[in-house]
Amino acid sequence: MKSPMASPPVGYARLAGLAYLLVIILGVASVGGVDSRLIITEDDAATARNILAHETLFRVGLVSGLILYAGVLVLSWALYVVLRPVSKHLSLLALIFRCAEGVLGAATGMFGLAVLAALEHEGPDAHALVGTLLEARTATLDFVLVFVGVGGAVFCYLFLVSKLIPRVLAAWGIVTYASMFGLGLLSILWADHPSIIEITLYGAGTLFEVSVGLWLLVKAIDVRKWELCVSTAERPTSS
Repeated sequence: MKSPMASPPVGYARLAGLAYLLVIILGVASVGGVDSRLIITEDDAATARNILAHETLFRVGLVSGLILYAGVLVLSWALYVVLRPVSKHLSLLALIFRCAEGVLGAATGMFGLAVLAALEHEGPDAHALVGTLLEARTATLDFVLVFVGVGGAVFCYLFLVSKLIPRVLAAWGIVTYASMFGLGLLSILWADHPSIIEITLYGAGTLFEVSVGLWLLVKAIDVRKWELCVSTAERPTSS
């Protein structure tokens, strides 16, 4: 009987690469094209006016975020299929953490809907509520970073030990996701940390995910090494 893992998942690897790129493109577009235009730090009234004046753009940002985190779920599933022969238990652990990221991240869109509901009422109280809701969204995304860091680092560790992609790229990924994990904890513990820390770490993370996304999309994985992982996983263990 043919093993269910007998066919190299090249298509899944390329799907993961495409999902990486989709997530990065939507993330950059959401921050640069929506948040940076509408949200004025420490000025709730100006932020409220911007959202009211550009409600369609704000709603586009919500839809973009929903698609982004749906892309994270697709990415997680594709990476799990590719890396399951390397370690069934660790790949499942990574899948759980990255799926938690996707679900919790998508749920932050609820804060955006609550902002729109709050803006149906005029006055400074409504403006203050908008600011509070947007701050809560940001705080929730700090928790999302913790799940990103753990899941992403474990997936990259499996790439590193299996050599399915260049080890330098996999090691870079471990460092990148460890920094995301650290940034999430730092943001929770120290809300007023210097913004240059986020700019630096997010920039490095974006560069890595673009690089690994392009690699998987174009080169996929080393099929010979993947087949070696399958044969090792299927080898009976001595009691």
